[in-house]
Amino acid sequence: MANYYPPVAFHFRVEVLGLPTNDDDMRFSEAGGLTVEIPTEEHAEGGENRFTQKYPLRPKFAELLLKRGLLKNSAISDWIVQCIDTMNIVPKNIDVKLLNENHVPLITWHIINAYPTKWTIGEFNASQNAIVVESLQFCYQRFSIDKS
Repeated sequence: MANYYPPVAFHFRVEVLGLPTNDDDMRFSEAGGLTVEIPTEEHAEGGENRFTQKYPLRPKFAELLLKRGLLKNSAISDWIVQCIDTMNIVPKNIDVKLLNENHVPLITWHIINAYPTKWTIGEFNASQNAIVVESLQFCYQRFSIDKS
């Protein structure tokens, strides 16, 4: 396979592991929040006033945000409704896969122990010709990256 530099950002797929696979459920128009930050803690060194020491703390991961057109039959939406209605939060792993032109993953982000924290349905507006967009937000512990 050729070396892709840089890869295109519009060809990707999202899979929630442990849910029935459905091609429509894997299609999203946006995926964001694949961010990790290592915060630091400053400590003033005794007797030395010119600088402070900075020490790394635990990594912080942003929340995963997915957007797509509203689906009537969706295993992902059913999982979110179950979490909201019963407060039975069952974390699931999510894979975000950046694909090449042959639909083969170039890079996969394995999102570990994700659960829904926000579900937003776009506005209904009779004066516009637009689809209904749902935004799904997930909290997660961490992610790992697999470069195929």
